[in-house]
Amino acid sequence: MDNEEIVKGNLKKLKYEKGLIEEVKIKDLNDKKVKIKPNNIAFMYLPPSGLAKLANFNDFITDADQWNNDDLDQNLFKSGYAYFEKSDVRVKKKTKALMVQLVNPSFCEKIKVFQDPYAKKTASIGIGPLKAGGISKSYYVKKGTEVAIRLKKKNYEEEFKMFFGDCPTLIEKYGAKPKWSEFAKHIYEYTKECK
Repeated sequence: MDNEEIVKGNLKKLKYEKGLIEEVKIKDLNDKKVKIKPNNIAFMYLPPSGLAKLANFNDFITDADQWNNDDLDQNLFKSGYAYFEKSDVRVKKKTKALMVQLVNPSFCEKIKVFQDPYAKKTASIGIGPLKAGGISKSYYVKKGTEVAIRLKKKNYEEEFKMFFGDCPTLIEKYGAKPKWSEFAKHIYEYTKECK
């Protein structure tokens, strides 16, 4: 909660409006039903059963045990939980405080990448119920303490230097033709290699 109170319980329902969480309903540890508005929540962990399965940035690295973010509960991530936090986000020309899902929890010390609830997906291929591909075409990206802005696939080449310009190693390595499909890799390498 925003007042530093920690509320634990079982998720009963998420109420959405226009793709954003509008209300969280839980049953607390005393079996009391609690409704919480996002503006009263600083951060929350939600179980996979309460969410549609979302693509996670961490999938691109096979050995996630070699790096961690000690500020977040990595055991919950290993159990499939998603992490949401309230962040200032620029939506069109306005800045709003929104509850957004962090998709790079293990390497978010310098740049946080949030799921864009309105994002379209790239093409995916599939046989029967199995599908591959289909990454988001946009994310909300927050560098340091700045307001998160929407980064789109179609603008990635132009905006690459804006996000990573303070890291000559990354600019030299990928600057000529950065690929959207390697966005997670760029964030990871920036976090690991750049000051």
